[in-house]
Order: sequence, then structure tokens, then C-alpha cells
Amino acid sequence: MIDKLLEGNRKFREGFFRENLEHYRELTKGQNPSVLWIGCSDSRIQSGHITQTMPGTLFIHRNIGNIAPLHDWNFATVLEYAIRHLKVKDIVICGHSDCGAIKALDKETTDVYIPLWLNNAVEAKKRVDARIPPPKTPEERKARSEMIEKENIMLQIEHLKNYPLVKEALLEKKIQVHGLYYNLETGELTKVA
Repeated sequence: MIDKLLEGNRKFREGFFRENLEHYRELTKGQNPSVLWIGCSDSRIQSGHITQTMPGTLFIHRNIGNIAPLHDWNFATVLEYAIRHLKVKDIVICGHSDCGAIKALDKETTDVYIPLWLNNAVEAKKRVDARIPPPKTPEERKARSEMIEKENIMLQIEHLKNYPLVKEALLEKKIQVHGLYYNLETGELTKVA
């Protein structure tokens, strides 16, 4: 597989990189992204591809379940750097269909770390399950899953807004926060919040 990655890089350098050489030369001078993109680690989603943005536009933080965890140093560091140093104007939390993290909320597991991490999303499942009857058909299960995926985006926005740094930037109108949802089947990106 590593050989395929290196071959892909060769094709990239000979194609897209060469065609956009001036853009890449500018990027060597520093970064100036306008968006902090908080997305899922899912390998099927490549943020720059689905938004057709050039390198240097998105400052990306990815994790399982597109979570904005409370009291997490790694995440807080990303926020601080993006807001204070890069001066991003927008923060996006992007969830997606067929999310394994959301599915895992319904499963018993012997994993050690994943369930602890997903505690940051379990409230989304509780909220949806309080609003709807238990699903009986595959269609109802799929609809429930989508509802939880979208509710999780809203929950993570709530988490995000608990960071004093984000509260201050929102109050001073330095940033805007957005929730987006990507549908794997259609390729469509829609606004949730």
C-alpha cells in the first residue's frame, strides 16, 4: 500500500501540484485558512475534495464522530491556534451519514478507549430516542441513525460554545459557527445549523 501512496504522490506532483505551483509556493510562506473544519476521521470523507477547496483554505481537526469534546487539551489547542493565531472566521462541525461512531452508541463492546470517547456523543442518542418510538424497520433504523448524526452535530456545537475562547470570539463577532451534514450516498453537503 505504501508504494501506491508514493505513486499517487508522484501523480499528484506531476499533475495538480505542477498546475497550481504558484499557489503551493504561496503556501510555503505560511497559512491563512478562513475555516476551522472539525470533521470525522472516516476515510470516506476528504474535506477538501467534498468542498472543492484549495489547500490552505481549511484548518482541519478530525476525530471519531466529529466530536468537540469538553475539557480536551488536544482539541482546545486546535481551537486556540485557529482562533487566536490563524484568525479563522468560521468554525464548521461536519457530521455524515453511515457514521460508525453513531452506530457504536448502540453496541456493547470490549474496546477500552472508544466508549470513553463516545461518551461525548451519547447525549445526542438520548435526545433522539426521547423524541421517537423505537425503530422497527430498516428504514426507520436508518432514519433514526440520521437523526442522531444530525443531533450529534448540534450537541458538538453546544460543546464548542462552552469553551471560553469560543464564547469570547462569538461575542466579539470574530467567528461564526456552522453545522454541516455530508450524505455519503448523494455527495451532498447540507446545513444543519
